[in-house]
Amino acid sequence: MDEWVMERYELAKERIAQIPDEKMAEEPYCDFFTKEAMFLQQVIHVMDHGIAGKNLEELQEQNHELYQDILPENYENSYGNPAYAQKMLGEYGKVFTFLYTELHGTIAYAFEKKAWDLTVVLELFLEIYSAFTQEEIPAEKQVKEILVSYVNDYCQDMVENRIREAIDPENNFVVEMIMDSDLSDLSYLYQSGEYVSENELKTAEFMNSLSQREIDEMARTYTEGYRMGFITGRKDITKKKTVNIRYHLGFERMVKAAVLQFREMGLQTVIYRHALHAVNRRNQFRNGFTGGIANPQFDYDHRQDSALFLDPDFVKRKLRAMQTSYDEYADLADVHGGPAVIETFGEKPFSPVSKPESWAFTEAQQKLQLELDNESGQITNRYIKGEERSFTIIAYPIPEIGEDFPEIFREIVKINTLDYKKYQKIQQTIIDTLDTCEWVEIKGKGENETDLLIHLHTLTDAKTQTNFENCVADVNIPLGEVFTSPVLAGTGGMLHVSKVYLNGLQFCDLKLVFDCGQVIDYSCSNFETEEENRKYIEDNILFHHPKLAMGEFAIGTNTTAYVAAQKYNIADKLPILIAEKMGPHFAVGDTCYSWSEDTPVYNPDGKEIIARDNEISEMRKEDVSLAYYGCHTDITIPYDELGSIRTIDDEGDMISIIEDGRFVLPGTEALNEPFGE
Repeated sequence: MDEWVMERYELAKERIAQIPDEKMAEEPYCDFFTKEAMFLQQVIHVMDHGIAGKNLEELQEQNHELYQDILPENYENSYGNPAYAQKMLGEYGKVFTFLYTELHGTIAYAFEKKAWDLTVVLELFLEIYSAFTQEEIPAEKQVKEILVSYVNDYCQDMVENRIREAIDPENNFVVEMIMDSDLSDLSYLYQSGEYVSENELKTAEFMNSLSQREIDEMARTYTEGYRMGFITGRKDITKKKTVNIRYHLGFERMVKAAVLQFREMGLQTVIYRHALHAVNRRNQFRNGFTGGIANPQFDYDHRQDSALFLDPDFVKRKLRAMQTSYDEYADLADVHGGPAVIETFGEKPFSPVSKPESWAFTEAQQKLQLELDNESGQITNRYIKGEERSFTIIAYPIPEIGEDFPEIFREIVKINTLDYKKYQKIQQTIIDTLDTCEWVEIKGKGENETDLLIHLHTLTDAKTQTNFENCVADVNIPLGEVFTSPVLAGTGGMLHVSKVYLNGLQFCDLKLVFDCGQVIDYSCSNFETEEENRKYIEDNILFHHPKLAMGEFAIGTNTTAYVAAQKYNIADKLPILIAEKMGPHFAVGDTCYSWSEDTPVYNPDGKEIIARDNEISEMRKEDVSLAYYGCHTDITIPYDELGSIRTIDDEGDMISIIEDGRFVLPGTEALNEPFGE
């Protein structure tokens, strides 16, 4: 098969080399084909010759050339920009901007020497070019049919490759790159083919300034968090043989140390790149290994490119491909332990421009995507069992956060390693109070209009049961929250936050109205019209569910993180992983225990957390397709916008946990100390 692929590759390569000089397609299409053929020749050069012998300056120049077309300063005149594509190509704009995005995934295939992945995309380009060199140019519908055929023909192979690379430690390109490179020579950053910005360069430089002991300790916080997740979840890590590291280019020294520490635990590392083929891409969020984002607007513009081909037949085809692939790799899936994630933060908050020229889901396609997400989640869970796997997640800043980057980085390391036992004891005090009631009231202050009533589950045995998990530093680093899944009936009111950063996007003046625990109304002030604002929330928080439940209510206790955010003025740049520990937060979507509600979970004091279900997740017992949303988005009210958090007992009497943004419950006063520093 490899020989056959290389034969096809050579033929495609020869044909593409001829295109820039031919001018066989008529304008305006000729311009697109000429530019893309020249781009593909650069990619083919990497495939054939690699990067050996190039110095750092030459590598930087090559990296810039490969990505220059979508950089913000050039994007207005790029075919990757749906608005430009439509302006230049009229009705063909959408199909050509889709093709453009698929072509630009080839950069990574060339660096990884993935001949098949590269060849099928080259052939797709040539097939469409050939259609435009005939006497009569094809109708837009015919071009669309070629693209849809490509997606359907290769769906099985692309899904199978994606699943295998997520769980198979053999021939792992990124792991080999990390373990075999001299990380003190920053040229290694250009081996992956990812975009390298100042962030990646300066992050790697900063990592090289740290001692090996500091690097090992950072990695140990992360790998120990992963191991502790299995212990606190009463899961057997010795049954597992692989762990999936997801991280951002520049952190290789820490990742290398983590790979070695995981080996000591008996775990081999797998690292897969964020998805590039349209079959596997899902919205604008990058899941897996990634480099710099050359232009977040480009990613946003193409978040729903699958609208080109998403229909009931494709959903069936992809689900069938997942099922057969997991069947083939069932043994690898069975011993996979789950992800260990290193998030980054600090980039300038991104407020996207909404473009009518972009591909966008119809209402029917939104429902199909939800069905696909739901069914694919179930298939994955059958093979990588929820009750047996765990995870961990930690976050660090990138240099774009500002000139205080080194100080902020060290502050985050401190926040990630706060005293486990001290917080565990204080948080238990909060939980003991919360367990005496069935209702909690949360109110904002000043201009914050939050006014929520949360209904808690009924404890049938207070000596052995609790509603809240005592979250210290294991799966969810840093420590600092107590959380529960509320009862939906009776939970309601307004959640309001002036500014929040969710999934890489900024939301201003965000308001969600809950009734019976579900979002029934919503608004924000990002755009000029109410219609645009509602669509922004529907796309990026509700993910097109007609209603979304409150899956989590939590009280964050990490005041050290909050004070650091104020000191360095980075509150709007912190990831939700840290921000959720800096005040009460509420997640819309699935509960914290989705797919593993039947697995008992215990706090350090031995009490079982019984609030693992709500009225939506309980539907899995009758029809699992109704039980999960496939999303979980945390939204935090910062302490400075918080009026009070009070418990309410059956008599209507209240106990205050927080008043005017400060902890007032006896036994929690130490949490206020960072405010005075």
